[in-house]
Amino acid sequence: MKNLRPIPVFALILLCASGAVLIGRPASPDGQASPSARQPFAPTWESLSKIPTPQWLRDGKFGIYTHWGVYAVPAVGPNGTWYSHNIYMNPNSPERAYHEATYGPLEKFGYKDFIPMFTGAKFDAGEWADLFRRAGARFAGPVAEHHDGFSMWNTAYSDWNAAKMGPKRDIVGELSVAIKKAGLKFVTAFHHAENWYFFPVWDKRYDCGDPRYSGLYGPIHEKGAQPDKAFLDRWAAKVREVVDRYRPDFLWFDFGLGFVPETYKKELLAHFFNAAAAEGREVVVSYKDHDLPVGVGINDLELGQERELTYHEWITDSSVDNQGAWGYVRGAGFKTTENLVHNLMDRISKNGYLLLNVGPKPDGTIPDEARQILLGLGRWLEVNGEAVYGTRPWVVAGEGPTKLEAEGAFNEKDDLRYKAQDIRFTAKGDVLYATALGWPGERILIKSLAGGPDAGRNFWNGLYPSEIVSVSMLGDGRPLKWEMTKEGMTIETPPTRPCAYAYVFKIVRRPPF
Repeated sequence: MKNLRPIPVFALILLCASGAVLIGRPASPDGQASPSARQPFAPTWESLSKIPTPQWLRDGKFGIYTHWGVYAVPAVGPNGTWYSHNIYMNPNSPERAYHEATYGPLEKFGYKDFIPMFTGAKFDAGEWADLFRRAGARFAGPVAEHHDGFSMWNTAYSDWNAAKMGPKRDIVGELSVAIKKAGLKFVTAFHHAENWYFFPVWDKRYDCGDPRYSGLYGPIHEKGAQPDKAFLDRWAAKVREVVDRYRPDFLWFDFGLGFVPETYKKELLAHFFNAAAAEGREVVVSYKDHDLPVGVGINDLELGQERELTYHEWITDSSVDNQGAWGYVRGAGFKTTENLVHNLMDRISKNGYLLLNVGPKPDGTIPDEARQILLGLGRWLEVNGEAVYGTRPWVVAGEGPTKLEAEGAFNEKDDLRYKAQDIRFTAKGDVLYATALGWPGERILIKSLAGGPDAGRNFWNGLYPSEIVSVSMLGDGRPLKWEMTKEGMTIETPPTRPCAYAYVFKIVRRPPF
């Protein structure tokens, strides 16, 4: 996945022209769905690879999810979601030192003892959904269960869940209703396959080694043992329960999916795809590394991105915080709205999508810093969303002096500062959008658009002057003066900036091209 070559133009043209096919439900003569229509996917990789990318994802580009759970109570990082792992597995960790200084010996106060403090007293699913909508997201949802084993819905497979403990509310259920009501597609994220390895359940000194708490910490087993059938059955049953009860549109899986045998994955995905097909819904699954075969879902690059335009679609999960805290961490720093705008445009220009994380506080409120960043992103999208939603990559992703040093997961750099000369391209029908990641001043030179037969340009890049109908800037709308030379296309900018952070030149072309 990570070493695929950049997409050639002829393939990209086909990609941009094609749309995802709705997973339909062909009717039989009596008006009822046939058995084959109700169950179009078999539990084989060949069959599962025929699932198309949903049109709503290809058009929507941007989503938000939340890491909210018991780990929000201690709120100590850098990665707050791994607090429980670090206090048990590493006695010399800063988290262990903090824990024992604050709560006493781990032998007396374990992770389970945080659950009563996880109240969610101010949680409002409708308020979250409204914020995500105002931020410009087109899909959203929660982490249903993290590595810690605490389920955020009223599961029949464990008493250690948010409906029976802590908030005593079905968090996933409430969010499924609110997010769908807001007009967004619903995401559920699953990390719990890694629960088997997350705690030292073989260590009898701690509560994680007590069988009474195996529903949270995982079944007692010897160090180094592989997940047993009972654990795997429960893993699959929990995901299937969420699929059947809450009808998610997007199943997002963390690294632990690699620990699950193929049979379980194939059967689960066949059920998910078939359940959606029976209802005429488009759905998608994501995975990390090589946890699923290419074509079955979309590869996720955690805190990462590709350097160039790629054949394959991909998604990155990033976070509003600037240290990979994922869950709420007291004192965490935050990315700027400008940084997130740049991240979004860079990713979608390269055939990617952005899933942005927010970590709410234990009471269920979203930190004000995160809220303001999201609202700022939404304001930018109100002006420039035309260059995002419904677009496809162009023949090149962009140009400019600022380069990524690496590609793939964990290559995101908060100190990467794009300039006005850094431009990202998207396209929709007869319109090319060129987004400058900084204010260019009185004019901008877009080198990739050098036109004419004598330009010495790459054959597949550039525009001919005769095909250009008009040039304007989103948020302004007035026609802009432009000139095409062998160096590129020079455009005069409007006298005032229509927005902040990044500026989109709308180039209308005369079809056919």
